[in-house]
Amino acid sequence: MVKPRDAGTSPTAGTARPDPSWSLLYRIGGVSAWIVVGMTVAAIVLYAATPAPPTAGGMATLNYIAEHRTLYIVQQQLWLVPGVFAVLTYLALYPALKHLDRSLSALGAVVGGSAWALTLAIPTSSTGAPALVYLSDQFKATADPVRRASFVAAAETLIAQNRTPAVVNILLAVGLLVVSVVMLKGVFPTAVAYLGIAAGVLGIASEALRFVIEGGDGVCGVLMTVWSRRQRQ
Repeated sequence: MVKPRDAGTSPTAGTARPDPSWSLLYRIGGVSAWIVVGMTVAAIVLYAATPAPPTAGGMATLNYIAEHRTLYIVQQQLWLVPGVFAVLTYLALYPALKHLDRSLSALGAVVGGSAWALTLAIPTSSTGAPALVYLSDQFKATADPVRRASFVAAAETLIAQNRTPAVVNILLAVGLLVVSVVMLKGVFPTAVAYLGIAAGVLGIASEALRFVIEGGDGVCGVLMTVWSRRQRQ
């Protein structure tokens, strides 16, 4: 995860080094970053190669999940499980960067790590939510129109949450932006720092303007994936 800088690095390189006593955590963070990249890439490929879920309509969504139940579950896990490993990556970033700026390193690691942890506490992704599987099962299991209507309404609520600017997503972008600013001071290649800054700014803008700029969060997700891979190298 952390290595000596080469020619395209900050001029402050070599003036300070990460504490070697954290070497095990650095390795854990680096491996975790690779897992985040692998699962995210797998999720993107699977999403592109399979029938896309509806973007609106509770009934259409529940019917889609019933027809593609296993596929939907796998997709949701590929989007959400990386959050566990992203938390470990941010945890490792603090000791790797704290000698450059303790305050900003702590702020970025706490905000970024906490935001990823919240994605696990409130498990929804931009493509759906695991809870929709339960609603789909219940929807298909009953013929009572009143109960079916209640499941459709609950699905509509979850879909609306996915279409609404999320505080968690903004925090993810802020955490990435802060740690990337610290990266400009040393340890990591400047290209990684600038990529993280670009992804952080785009992430904040795409969430704030979600109803104006469609697809911004997708581009941000790709940049964050590349950033995770690059900062591992």
